[in-house]
Amino acid sequence: MSPGGRARREVLAVAADDLADFGDDERGADTVLARRVVDPANSDPDEALEEVGLRPRSLAEFIGQSQLVEHLGIVLQAARQRRQPVDHILFAGPPGLGKTSLAGIVAAEMGAGLRITAGPVLTRAGDLAALLTDLQDGDVLFIDEIHRLHHSVEEMLYSAMEDGRLDILIGKGPTARSIRLELPAFTLVGATTRTGLVSGPLRDRFGFVGRLDLYDPADLRAIVERSARILKVDAEGATRIAERSRGTPRVANRLLRRVRDYAEVRGDGYIDGVTAGEGLELFGVDELGLDKVDRAILSTLCDRFGGQPVGLTTLSQCVGEEPDTIEDAYEPYLLQSGLIQRTARGRVATQRAWTHLGHNGPADAPDPSSTLPLF
Repeated sequence: MSPGGRARREVLAVAADDLADFGDDERGADTVLARRVVDPANSDPDEALEEVGLRPRSLAEFIGQSQLVEHLGIVLQAARQRRQPVDHILFAGPPGLGKTSLAGIVAAEMGAGLRITAGPVLTRAGDLAALLTDLQDGDVLFIDEIHRLHHSVEEMLYSAMEDGRLDILIGKGPTARSIRLELPAFTLVGATTRTGLVSGPLRDRFGFVGRLDLYDPADLRAIVERSARILKVDAEGATRIAERSRGTPRVANRLLRRVRDYAEVRGDGYIDGVTAGEGLELFGVDELGLDKVDRAILSTLCDRFGGQPVGLTTLSQCVGEEPDTIEDAYEPYLLQSGLIQRTARGRVATQRAWTHLGHNGPADAPDPSSTLPLF
């Protein structure tokens, strides 16, 4: 049970004990209830504000993705000048790069309300109908993982996006009839990590498609420094964290919180470069941003199989993770960092992986350092 849940249960228990002391005295009981209801459990409002403040709230605060931000700024400003809802927008890219933050920024820049849902949640056409008919003029509807929409829901979304209406079939058989519902003008913002799984008809109905890429070290350092100012971390500590954040703001902010926890428990609460390095080492994040599973994958390829190609199924069994988890969560960064390569026979560790593990490596290990970007 969470600390908040325990605190609430303790408050209710104390209130019950106090009520028993009053017996049938209703006025005394009302006094106890009133005092207990308005007396909140222990919490730190400043902490909640800090966590919310890590997300940028306007395009001016959004760091990185300069070309996307410029294009999006033009689209939003043009819509404001015409006093119309902005075109439907699709954001695509790996997890943790700011798609949800950009959806909130779109709503804030347009002065509109924001409704948030996810593709797997909308399993029936009625779910989508209830959501759309509850919108107000100009509202922004954000659907995360939009590529996972059910087929029937997606087809209903076509007419809502294009014509601003819903055609709903009521009843069955000869008595069935169709009802057309006019929808308020709204903006659909979709987010996907698998652009290829978004169907062509759905993708074509978005007026603006923005692709988010991994952040370069300079932009990521600026993001960490912004978050560091909110969480009271110095510049050297922020730089150390940025170097190990895998080019992803979400990872950077997560590591920043964990290092802050380490500094508060094991230190004096101040985070400099040394403290940041010690905290990251304690949580198993090395200088390349690799965690325990990443290193297990490299160790399997180099130590157990001696540099020979390894199939995905064999690799997953050796590491103890599902094949889909390795392929979707770990391989992309290892490939982008030039630590492994995919071949027709399986996964192969590169010379950079051997060096990172402290080995010389086989003489014929591929060296992609001249062609692949390093993050």
